[in-house]
Amino acid sequence: MDRWACWRRTFARAVAVILFLILGSAAARAQTDEIQVYDAEIAAPGTFNLMVHNNFTPDGLKTPRYPGGLVPNQTLNGVPEWAYGVTDWFEQGLYLPLYSIPDGSAPELDGFKVRELFVVPHAADRTFFYGINFEFSYNARHWDPDRSTSEIRPIIGWHLGKFDLIVNPILDNSWKGFNQLDFAPSVRLAYNLSKTWAVATEMYSDYGPIKQFLPLEQESQQLFGVVDYKSELVNIEAGIGFGLTPASDRVVVKLMVSRDLYRLPQTN
Repeated sequence: MDRWACWRRTFARAVAVILFLILGSAAARAQTDEIQVYDAEIAAPGTFNLMVHNNFTPDGLKTPRYPGGLVPNQTLNGVPEWAYGVTDWFEQGLYLPLYSIPDGSAPELDGFKVRELFVVPHAADRTFFYGINFEFSYNARHWDPDRSTSEIRPIIGWHLGKFDLIVNPILDNSWKGFNQLDFAPSVRLAYNLSKTWAVATEMYSDYGPIKQFLPLEQESQQLFGVVDYKSELVNIEAGIGFGLTPASDRVVVKLMVSRDLYRLPQTN
């Protein structure tokens, strides 16, 4: 089999995977601080990076997901994400402070998160790349019904010419036992117009506890259209998402802006 035939076969399989995940998935939770698919790229060793996440729900659910929770409609959620490249395969991160601004109310502090991200080195230069991310959260009661939660986020992806296919089969952990782990995969299919610009489709899913997935009408499902801009100075990702089930927010917009702040002098 020649190289072109192999590439076509690989791309066909990739398209089949993403169609399966998009058509068969249920999706993102009503409130979240970051709406992002991880691509295994990290800050260079010795580099401090800042990414500011913001998402706003102009047309969302009018009631909270649980008693005492935030109402998604007309609420802004966000967080600065502070990161440091420890090695070429390990990045540490801190989300602080998580905040929300509900419609007509004063800003709320939602908690904080610590992140440990392990990846294959130089993921951007590889055809196949992978990694795993661990997050540990302390939550305000209005943000999450559980005070302490964590996330296990495997990262699996392919750079296929101008296309990128990335899957994050996430497990959310509320520390209530293995059967209560929540399966919330996210998927990204991107087309790179140039080294600077890309467009993408992203799917954010939440099936519910692995013990027993939620009925479809109780799941949310959001499909995003995204535009990326990358330069040496700043990276920007902006998108708009549409809910596809009755339990979803109808419209959500997101904006992520990141840049390297400082790099420690390298010693031999």
